[in-house]
Amino acid sequence: MGEAAVKAAQAINYVGAGTVEFLYDVDGSFFFMEMNTRLQVEHPVTEMVTGQDLVEWQLRVAEGAPLPLKQHEIRIRGHALEARIYAEDPDNDFLPATGRLDYLRTPDESAHVRVDTGVVEGDEVSIHYDPMIAKLIVWDENRDQAINRLVQALEQYRINGVKTNIRFLHALADSQPFREADLDTGFIDKHRALLFPSPKLDLHRALVLAAGYLLEQTRSNNPNNEDRWSPFAHQNSWRLNSEYAKPLALKVGDQIYELKVLEKDQHYEVRVADSLYTLHAELSGDQLRAVINGHRISVHATLNDKELVIFHEGESFHCEAHEETYGLEDISAAGSLTAPMNGSVVAVMVQPGDVVKAGQTLVIMEAMKMEHAIKAPLPGVVDEIYFNEGEMVSEGAELLSVTSDATEEVTP
Repeated sequence: MGEAAVKAAQAINYVGAGTVEFLYDVDGSFFFMEMNTRLQVEHPVTEMVTGQDLVEWQLRVAEGAPLPLKQHEIRIRGHALEARIYAEDPDNDFLPATGRLDYLRTPDESAHVRVDTGVVEGDEVSIHYDPMIAKLIVWDENRDQAINRLVQALEQYRINGVKTNIRFLHALADSQPFREADLDTGFIDKHRALLFPSPKLDLHRALVLAAGYLLEQTRSNNPNNEDRWSPFAHQNSWRLNSEYAKPLALKVGDQIYELKVLEKDQHYEVRVADSLYTLHAELSGDQLRAVINGHRISVHATLNDKELVIFHEGESFHCEAHEETYGLEDISAAGSLTAPMNGSVVAVMVQPGDVVKAGQTLVIMEAMKMEHAIKAPLPGVVDEIYFNEGEMVSEGAELLSVTSDATEEVTP
């Protein structure tokens, strides 16, 4: 392939950095696809295994200088892998996502781990550009060790504020078919159960960790916390000759879980449903070290307003401290249809008063070169349309409202 790429460049007297792409078959044959007159997004993989700076080479050639090395002088060592950290939702057909990077932690860089990125915490991922957040590149002596490096690095990559593909990449890199290089274009559909697994952190333990983080954070902000014998250093509404189990409500999605927390001198007792957990917790920065019923676990967490996110082995658990509003919260009208992402309205297919069927396309949105059809979930009548063609909308914005009509035949 290397010889064929050189001959392709020579055939057109090409001078400069370029990439020739081929399709490689299992029998060793290969077929020309295309040539790009630039470095590819995967060029750090080549840099990691050769130790050469291809961007520097590109600039030297552009100035008319010769290549620093000849082909036979280049040495390839070890194995490198690259994972693209994207703002996208793998659980929603990999739709691009937008938002603010409220919390961003990257793996520690070294001779084995490299992060190429152009964003920092607080930046916005908008609809106007490709939603790639970073390239994560790892190197090691062989492919198996490089995969282990990638899995570990993905566990250290923590982002909140925008949906990402980190959990998917972690499951992919750690899957046995990928480790065995059993790869084809149907890989995701074939191994969907491996790539979209159930959470490793079970719900009860996640809730206990969330309680531990909130309790330890409050304790750290208490000016009396240095005197652990002082009743004022405790959060248990201290009273004489009795113990008080403090209620704590955590909301996960639409579900509210009622916890009871009894604070002891050295630990907490947390009751979730009918289960009782003994919790030792220590918070240092964003890292929570805990022992739950004798089992040690270390996680990282971030609290943004009311939302608490716990990161563990490439996965994230979202919840929030729930406060009862006694029915005073705003309730969205039934039949409303909201934008699944930030984007622009490219087509409105209906008018107020139109009778629509279930599955009928009502609005078409576009974001990051991708179109998404907003369809009627039920038969009904269009009441109002809130955005016109060409207008920008935010994720969650109500696009139009439809009054359901149970008498309409539902289309399959």
